[in-house]
Amino acid sequence: MSSNATEGSTRAILYALGANGGIALSKFVAAAYSGSGALLAEGIHSSADCANQLLLLVGMKGAQAGESDEHPMGTQRVTYFYSMLVALLLFFMGGVYSAYEGVHRMLHPEPLSNAGVALAVLALSVLLEALSLRGAMREIRKISSGKSFVQWFRETRESELMVVAGEDIAALAGLVLAFVAVLLAWLTGNPLFDALGSLCVGVMLMAVALAVLLEVKAMIVGESAAPELRAEIERFVAAQPEVEQVFRIITLAWGSQLMIAVKARMTHTDTALQMVDAINAVEDRMQRRWPQARYVFFEPDVK
Repeated sequence: MSSNATEGSTRAILYALGANGGIALSKFVAAAYSGSGALLAEGIHSSADCANQLLLLVGMKGAQAGESDEHPMGTQRVTYFYSMLVALLLFFMGGVYSAYEGVHRMLHPEPLSNAGVALAVLALSVLLEALSLRGAMREIRKISSGKSFVQWFRETRESELMVVAGEDIAALAGLVLAFVAVLLAWLTGNPLFDALGSLCVGVMLMAVALAVLLEVKAMIVGESAAPELRAEIERFVAAQPEVEQVFRIITLAWGSQLMIAVKARMTHTDTALQMVDAINAVEDRMQRRWPQARYVFFEPDVK
């Protein structure tokens, strides 16, 4: 991920943090005022989102620690660890509690009071969350190269931006569900709709958390660069005059940086020093072409 992409992730996180902080406060006040379980579940969800975004910022800060003897390739991948924590928090603090609250209120229904206040807060929250999601999607479009959101989500190696987008989508969908649930409970006088709304929010949050967990797990295990970038790197190396034949290229996403290992037959040189100079020239061009390729390893071979 380039520095522009890193700045885009930071902006998206700050958008979401500002929106969710205000949303959480208004939800808790309205939940206490109206007695809505769906609104209380949404308040807890927004609070968890604020904690999640703070964790992502901590992870991005930790990724800037640089190289050391213990971490010779830097600490870029720490962002994957914090993204995993965020997905788990979204699952347990958001999804499980919301589902529990829904089941509890189904077994012990309580009538709503001042539902109009709850609906007004939810409508405002939908607007603020939509603005936050819009900011995240704007940053995604800058780096997605025209891909659909689903394709970008499956192929991206930018865990922080992926998590923020997933949270925003879950939050917006949850708000819509809560609004519909409270509205139906108010119109019908049946608190069961409010309880079902809380349960549906919980199930939806758990589904999004699972999707994020699976993607972050793949990054932690170790993923290559995106398919089109791998192909572009291989074409670039094969086209260099110093390279006669490419045998294999391995790429590894390393947080916001990239590791590339090349095994290739080099064109004939008279001395070992000339071979070293040829390899250095190719590596230099690769790193100028892809500044995020912090680590390039070259192995000359004949087969």
